[in-house]
Amino acid sequence: MTRAALLVLADGRFPAGGHAHSGGAEAAVRAGRITGTPELEDFCRGRLHTAGLVAAGLAAAAAAGMDPLELDAAADARTPSYALRGAARRLGRQLMRAARAAWPSGELDALARAFPKGAHQPVVLGLAARAAGLGPEDAAYCSAYESVSGPATATVRLLSLDPFDATGVLARLAPETDLVVRRAVEAARRAVDEGVDALPAASGPLSEIGAEGHAGWAVRLFAS
Repeated sequence: MTRAALLVLADGRFPAGGHAHSGGAEAAVRAGRITGTPELEDFCRGRLHTAGLVAAGLAAAAAAGMDPLELDAAADARTPSYALRGAARRLGRQLMRAARAAWPSGELDALARAFPKGAHQPVVLGLAARAAGLGPEDAAYCSAYESVSGPATATVRLLSLDPFDATGVLARLAPETDLVVRRAVEAARRAVDEGVDALPAASGPLSEIGAEGHAGWAVRLFAS
């Protein structure tokens, strides 16, 4: 296993399409829930322990070799918002293109055939990590970090926030990211024996509602 592959997969310059998505930050900014660094930190913390935990668990389970079709159905069940399900599949489709170019894999090819319009991004991420020779913990770290780095980066653009402040938010959340990853990997290990119901199913209703409203905006900076 080469851990350097994790750096490639988690690199913001990896062409997986994440730069076009705000992780709910754009809707939160317009609603006045993010106005500066303290609110961004609260937002990212909440996202890390809900959507971030769910995504990390799915990614870890896929990297552990669980059936990706079953995991995709589990991701659907854990994403009430139609808009967020669509965004997750678009991100999955873009990530699939990049992953297949970087780490050719029969498992990735099979998933691409099963979901020509895109599987859920965390499931693709887990299989990409597996194809790269990485393990469930690596996949979970990549997924958990993405759940907070996306909103932090987006808020820099949305509010002209100082990028040093946004980076400070991510650094302060590092211990909690470790905790979320541990919970996600433990759940994924249970799921291998007990099934997908053992995976996290946390939710953030306000983010789901915000995503539905955001999808109907005539003018927006980010796709979600």
